[in-house]
Amino acid sequence: MTTLSIYNPATGEKITDLPADDAASVAAKARATHAAQPAWAARPLAERRACIDRFRQGIVRDLEQLAATMTRETGKPIKMSRNELNGLLGRLDFFNGLVEPTMATETVYDEAGMKERIEHVPLGVIGNISAWNYPWFVGCNVIVPALLTGNAVLYKPSEFATMTGLEIGRLLHEAGVPKDVFTTLVGAGDVGAALLEQNIAGLFFTGSYATGARIARGVGSRFIKLQLELGGKDPTYVCDDADPRAAAESLADGAMYNTGQSCCSVERIYVHEKIHDAFVEAFVQTVKGFKAGDPMSDETYIGAITRAPQLDVLDAQVADAKAKGATLLVGGARLPGPGNWFAPTVFSNVNHDMELMREESFGPIIGIQKVSGDEEAIRLMNDTRYGLTAGVYTPDAARAQTLLSQVNAGSLYWNCCDRVSPRLPWSGFGDSGVGLTLSTYGIQAFTRPRAWHLRS
Repeated sequence: MTTLSIYNPATGEKITDLPADDAASVAAKARATHAAQPAWAARPLAERRACIDRFRQGIVRDLEQLAATMTRETGKPIKMSRNELNGLLGRLDFFNGLVEPTMATETVYDEAGMKERIEHVPLGVIGNISAWNYPWFVGCNVIVPALLTGNAVLYKPSEFATMTGLEIGRLLHEAGVPKDVFTTLVGAGDVGAALLEQNIAGLFFTGSYATGARIARGVGSRFIKLQLELGGKDPTYVCDDADPRAAAESLADGAMYNTGQSCCSVERIYVHEKIHDAFVEAFVQTVKGFKAGDPMSDETYIGAITRAPQLDVLDAQVADAKAKGATLLVGGARLPGPGNWFAPTVFSNVNHDMELMREESFGPIIGIQKVSGDEEAIRLMNDTRYGLTAGVYTPDAARAQTLLSQVNAGSLYWNCCDRVSPRLPWSGFGDSGVGLTLSTYGIQAFTRPRAWHLRS
């Protein structure tokens, strides 16, 4: 029997071995899911909504256990695991509250005996290959609206968050979602590849650009719904009229929260030369106060790096920045002990010749670059192949509006960062992907609009 080994990234110790899927079991599960989907779509929306209500109740009931499981397999600090689960509840309420009006049939024309209507019908069977860094957020952004709109789901959680993926499945099945309507696939890349071979109506992926590009090449000729939520190199500009300490404290959290392992973590900071030194001093002071340690402790802010290979990426970015003249202000190396640990790291005197300012870091590392003014800041913010989020800190609302309107990014922040709302679409420009989740558009993403021409 094929198995998947699960390790604790904070200690390096094996947690368990899980029975894993192979190509044959993936195909069998896909056939069962196809057979089950029409009956699920035919059930009244009120019944599907009731299932999600019960799913929510299960999360609240088991929250401490679910948080501990997530922390053990990802290295996320336990307080942040609880934050993710508590934050998910509002997203579930949003989806459950908005699905009915969003799915409602629209009459767009009614004159002289001719009616025109738009109906929203489910896509069918959805394939979802999800991420490990926010497994509940990222997974449920797809799973919940897909189920509510009448789709069935073949869900492949990341191999680094598989126990959490199985918990999602357990709670959905306990809530009344039939086993074959929501199916969890266990395994690594080979299982994801097997999922792509199935007869699915849509593929929703969250992960790296490289994997997203391979998926796009693999399914492009099949004309299925394809959504790719990929990486970012998210910039923020701190203007000369901003409060340097307040901006520094906010952005340090935006850069280091979840140990920097977020697609919308602040990854590049540009600071006006007039306040640069004050900002850097406050930023470093804030970062030095972040405690690394046992992820199960409520006192821990910096957890483990989930994937061991990412340590090599961080090492390489540090070495490259040093070689090209950057100034290391704090951190810059792995932390001692078993497990995957990297010190919170801050560089100044950086530039765009450095990998640190061009390629996604996905760890607790940041570069701060001095700029002469707004024009240079905007040019540098747009000097990227990504376009996920971007922010500006200034007390001047009009100035922020003018600056942010020039940035190529899917989400724009004024005096805040690293924030996601269920009411707003989550999307990106360039290599940050195609499609969107969240908002009412993220509900309609799982439906196919169908046109009705009705002559009486």
